Amino acid sequence: MSQSRWLQTLSCEFFPPITTEGVIKLQAVREQLLAMRPAYFSVTYGAGGSTRDRTVEVVLDTQAHSGVPAAPHLTCIASTQDSVRDLLNHYRIHGIRRIVALRGDMPSGMRDPSEFRYANELVSFIRAEFGDQFHIEVAAYPEYHPQAPSPEQDFANFKRKVEAGADSAITQYFYNPDAYFRFVDQCAKAGIAIPIVPGIMPITNFVQLARFSDTCGAEIPRWVRKPLESLGEDRAAIRAFGLDVVSNLCQRLLDGGAPGLHFYTMNLAGPTLAIAERLGLIWTQTS
Repeated sequence: MSQSRWLQTLSCEFFPPITTEGVIKLQAVREQLLAMRPAYFSVTYGAGGSTRDRTVEVVLDTQAHSGVPAAPHLTCIASTQDSVRDLLNHYRIHGIRRIVALRGDMPSGMRDPSEFRYANELVSFIRAEFGDQFHIEVAAYPEYHPQAPSPEQDFANFKRKVEAGADSAITQYFYNPDAYFRFVDQCAKAGIAIPIVPGIMPITNFVQLARFSDTCGAEIPRWVRKPLESLGEDRAAIRAFGLDVVSNLCQRLLDGGAPGLHFYTMNLAGPTLAIAERLGLIWTQTS
């Protein structure tokens, strides 16, 4: 199913750095990524709000100095209605108009999720408190959430988020485009009509990627995994192979009508820019 009725847009995701050096590096990365003319930059939020202050700092700095709208992630696990309301008011005052609303991970040792249990409850709360003042993004899982008891339950969870008021969705990363198109078709059959933007993870470090994928449930297809394993510690070869794989994936997604691409940059500019350049998505003053 094509989603081509929506304008194809690009966006990039960062995590809040821990050190001053990391902050300076991220500012330089952000400046480089402007060549892609991103629609927004999103900033992640740690388990249980563990990076809250650093997330807020990066979001407000991005909003004020990059010329690109910032979209903070907001997780509801371990949050209260008052804390969410206060944070959203703070963002609203500073011109933030897009939120990525997530359930989030339970911090180690925590048993009670507090006042919110699921992302659809957070979406409903934002809509009740702020109406249409925020564009709300939610997460989607073409290959199923690793904690979902069944594919049917996983899809029902996604549908609840949409019905609660989500405007659009960003998927977990994947390397099998058929999984994305199958999910989009399933949404269409269920009457879900919001844009579903594929999440894109560049491949630069196989060990790190395998660890992430095992945690989040993203499949690395055998035809990708085996060549990467065979390359060992050859970082340049891994990057070259990964660039081919991910660029071809992105092209197929765009050709198939995906409404955009959301890049998980890992606070690096080079891998994402290489993909964008391969796709002809880099903007210059003469283009």
